[in-house]
Amino acid sequence: MSISLIDIFIIIVYLIVIALVGSLTGGKQKTTKDYFMGGSNVPWWAVSFSIVAAETSSLTFISIPGLAYLTNLNFLQLTIGYLVARIIVAIYFLPAYKTGQLSTAYAFLEQRFGPTTRRYSSLVFLLTRIAADGVRLFSTAIPLALIFKTTPYFADWSNFQIYVVAIIIIGIVSLVYTYTGGVKGVIWADVVQMGIYVGGALMALWILLGMDAVSLAPAAEAGKLSVFNFDFGSTFSDFFSKPYTFVGAVIGGLFLSMASHGTDQLIVQRLLTTKTLRDSQKAIIASGIIVFLQFALFLFIGMLLFSFYNGVPIGDPSAPFTKPDEIFPLFIIQHLPIGVKGIIIAGLFAAAMSTLAGSMSSLSSSVILDLYKPLTKKILSDKQELKISRMVTIIAAAVLIIVAFAFIALNHSVVEIALGIASITYGGLLGTFLLGLISKKATEKGAIAGFTAGIIVMVLVSLYPLYTGLEPLMHWTWFVLLGTVVTIIVGKIVSAGKQGVE
Repeated sequence: MSISLIDIFIIIVYLIVIALVGSLTGGKQKTTKDYFMGGSNVPWWAVSFSIVAAETSSLTFISIPGLAYLTNLNFLQLTIGYLVARIIVAIYFLPAYKTGQLSTAYAFLEQRFGPTTRRYSSLVFLLTRIAADGVRLFSTAIPLALIFKTTPYFADWSNFQIYVVAIIIIGIVSLVYTYTGGVKGVIWADVVQMGIYVGGALMALWILLGMDAVSLAPAAEAGKLSVFNFDFGSTFSDFFSKPYTFVGAVIGGLFLSMASHGTDQLIVQRLLTTKTLRDSQKAIIASGIIVFLQFALFLFIGMLLFSFYNGVPIGDPSAPFTKPDEIFPLFIIQHLPIGVKGIIIAGLFAAAMSTLAGSMSSLSSSVILDLYKPLTKKILSDKQELKISRMVTIIAAAVLIIVAFAFIALNHSVVEIALGIASITYGGLLGTFLLGLISKKATEKGAIAGFTAGIIVMVLVSLYPLYTGLEPLMHWTWFVLLGTVVTIIVGKIVSAGKQGVE
């Protein structure tokens, strides 16, 4: 079954409506504070929904069911660490942000260490966000590309050409309301989009449960219903290299979420839009509970898809899909009723565009507030600053689209690649923030040296299999912890050495 004109109509209407919602709810921005911080008057519950929509987005909708199909429910262990990390961020990080009335996450580092640390951390954020969200933009294009492939109009197009068109369409729609509505428009669009994509997922789950031949029995027989993995291996190397062990997943989720929600401008920007510190704390902790429920929902869908497709492996000639991230989108397009299909695909786009729009806004805010204004030191009117900010938003969208093209040939779970990319630099970011919070004697030279060391070590660790041909030294869930520890140790040593010389 291919997609119908009714479904296409629903999708087009959705794309138009969400662009209007984001544009109109953003209000009229007069300053960069309005554009990047929403006037600091957004309700906490809306910010909480926006955080969830931004961090899970298309990766959850597309990749998590595929990951569950291939493996089991061990991924859910990460959410335990996610929730604990949010509580830590709420208690220790947010007071430093809200009481200082900071404009970005990296303004704190300038107050603590100096302007060079702020610019350095902002630059690392920009590079990481561009790479990780380039993957996310590509993943968003998967269902749209599959739709195109079912129509005769694209029969003579290559796979690469179809994906290029799909990526450009999603990127432009996300840009429209980010450009016009600012972060406030992005947040309110996120609220609507979260309702749509969660509703769409529940609808797909309901239909799967209603199919006679579909049940959890095949997944249970294959041992795929295991949530906790206490197999830590027989050697020290096994302990760190085995994927999604309980300790590795919880610690990995803890440090990953502490870094992403405590130091990443994509999330911190949203937390800075609330009225009070208390509101920000409620928003971030509530998001942890919602994320757990979302992961459980999409993992459960993956278990049922394993039954629906009789557990046929990726690469098998009889498999209708060629990569894990195509499994759920293909089911939607080929097996759901007309109308329902359009709603769920619209929900998938909703999940994706929430992250993309937030990424464009956070990238432009960091460029303007952390780099452009401090370096140029030009005195600009509010109108001039706002105009430049919107121009940078367009550039950010173009860069994300170009980077997404590089992942078209990808044949791996998108969610793991995106999280792996972020994990390489998150350790340095988190370590630098913790160094500033826990060590009064740490210096700017020490902070930058530690940050650099943390990134270098993680790049070497992540590339180890490529330049040695051996198995990875550790699973990506340990990346942030290792990077954080290296950053703090080197930062303390260099700071102590500098003080000793002085």
